[in-house]
Amino acid sequence: MKETPEDLHTPLAEKAEAEAEEEISGFRPGRLVEFIGQGDLKNKLGIYIQAARKRSEPLDHCLFYGPPGLGKTTLAGIIANEMGGQFRVTSGPALERAGDLAAILSNLQPNDVLFIDEIHRLSPAVEEVLYPGMEDFFLDIIVGKGPLARNIRLQLPPFTLVGATTRLGLLTSPLRARFGIVEQLELYSPDDVSTIISRGARLLSIDISNEAALVIARSARGTPRVALRLLRRIRDVAEVRSAPSIDVNLARTALNMLGVDSAGMDERDRRYLLALIDLFGGGPVGLSTLSAALNEEAQTIEDIYEPFLIQKGFIERTPRGRKATRNGYDCLGLEYSGDQVSDQRTLSLDGNGVTDSGTY
Repeated sequence: MKETPEDLHTPLAEKAEAEAEEEISGFRPGRLVEFIGQGDLKNKLGIYIQAARKRSEPLDHCLFYGPPGLGKTTLAGIIANEMGGQFRVTSGPALERAGDLAAILSNLQPNDVLFIDEIHRLSPAVEEVLYPGMEDFFLDIIVGKGPLARNIRLQLPPFTLVGATTRLGLLTSPLRARFGIVEQLELYSPDDVSTIISRGARLLSIDISNEAALVIARSARGTPRVALRLLRRIRDVAEVRSAPSIDVNLARTALNMLGVDSAGMDERDRRYLLALIDLFGGGPVGLSTLSAALNEEAQTIEDIYEPFLIQKGFIERTPRGRKATRNGYDCLGLEYSGDQVSDQRTLSLDGNGVTDSGTY
């Protein structure tokens, strides 16, 4: 079967996700009361879990969607702890055959939580096995081939399936309809991210000022995973410099070294904006043209670059293509006046001429 651009990009994306998950695994809270942020979702989950425990029933199957790094895996682990079951983890791409899923389902215990990451990438054959398991806690297995084939139905213990996806629209309607709880995770406020950073610093035995935590939080794209990654790198700088704690000056110095500004933009984001403004006059320009200019796959640009830039209001997607907004010009220190743009400092596509001085 011919590989699509998304298929070619996926292994790298999965590797990066796996490394990020391993990096922050020690920071995960174990109980719902310890979870920071997502206040509305946390309150609703608390009610659902309490009601399920009172009825001595498993929690309804849950589907969490939203950008990566917001806590979907963490919430699944919390549900397992709150319900008193084991936490079983797999992913959509890992379940290649129906037998892979059948092996996992047949080994579940009562109140276990099965977490399937990137659930939108389940194959149709695997989905068919999952449907009766979700609805009736049965597993249908075909034994033998041809005229001798027969169906065996196995009873499964009551369990909760928690699915996570960054692309809700790619889930099939029959699968999406079988989840009793469907919730979206939102980007975190700087205050919530600052609290997460302070907690992470305590776990890493690092002293950090509240002001420094807030500076890091404002550069973290509203994403705890990004915030904790930045905290680890800033800790490295503090240790090399023998700094007793992380203060505002050290945080800003380390963030500048990492190429991250106060808006959370890194070198990749600036390179995208510079190409859009310098090469194409701010747009509009088509995705395929930008892909060629940046030497990046179109799927990578759509999934990695653009969501954050659109959320920040730096670019917009129009029927004619991508276009830089006034905010996009401002963040690079460029004066926006209709079609005329005047440089306030030296810019280059490799980002060498872009500094973060005066950004904070």
